[in-house]
Amino acid sequence: MNTPQDLSIYLVDDDAAFRRSVVFLLDSVGWNVVEYESAEAFLADHETPPEDLGCLLLDIRMPVMSGMALQQQLRGRGWSVSIVFMTGHGDVELAVQAMKSGACDFLEKPFKDQALLDAVDQAVQQTLEHRRRARRQDQARSLLDRLSPREHEVARLVARGLPNKSVARTLGISEKTVHVHRQHVMEKAEVGSAAELARLMLRADPCALDDENEDQPG
Repeated sequence: MNTPQDLSIYLVDDDAAFRRSVVFLLDSVGWNVVEYESAEAFLADHETPPEDLGCLLLDIRMPVMSGMALQQQLRGRGWSVSIVFMTGHGDVELAVQAMKSGACDFLEKPFKDQALLDAVDQAVQQTLEHRRRARRQDQARSLLDRLSPREHEVARLVARGLPNKSVARTLGISEKTVHVHRQHVMEKAEVGSAAELARLMLRADPCALDDENEDQPG
C-alpha cells in the first residue's frame, strides 16, 4: 500500500455522537473510517496492526482503558502507529506526555474541521514515510543476508573506509583473501563502491558501523 487512498482512519472514542460527526467529516473528503467505542474493543479486534492502518484517532480519556493506556499497550507490542489524540478536557499536560511517547499531534475538542483534516493528513503521510523506510530497510537487510559471517566482517571494515591492507591486518588474513571477499561482498550486496556499501549497511542498521559492532559479524 503506497497511497493514502489505500489506507483507513481508525477512530476510537466513547462518545457515539462525536464519532458520527467525525466519520461524516472524514467520509466527505474520501477517507474510509473504522470506528470503535473503546480501546478494549479496538484491541480485541487487532492483535497485529491492520494492513490498512493510516492513523489512529484516539480520545485521550475513556472509561476503563484511556487513550494513553492504549498508546502504551501498542508501543509494548512493537506497533509503529501514527496517533492523533483528541481531548475535551483541556488536558494539555497529558497531551504533551502523549506527544513525547510518539503521538503525531493532539487536538482539543471542539476543534475546527480543517484542523482535524490537516492532522489526519500529516499522520497518514508519516505512516507512508515509515512504510517506505521500513521497505528500504528490509531490502537492504535482504541483500546483506547474502553475505557469509566473514564477508560481513570484511564489509563492515570496508564500509568504514579501511584499505585492504588494514582489513587484512585487522582480521588476521592475507590481503589477497580480503580482495576476494571484497569482490564477493560488492557482487552480493549489488554495490559498486565502499560509499555505496556504507549507505546500504546504515540503511539496514543505523548502528552497523559503530565501533562496538566492528568485530560482530552480521
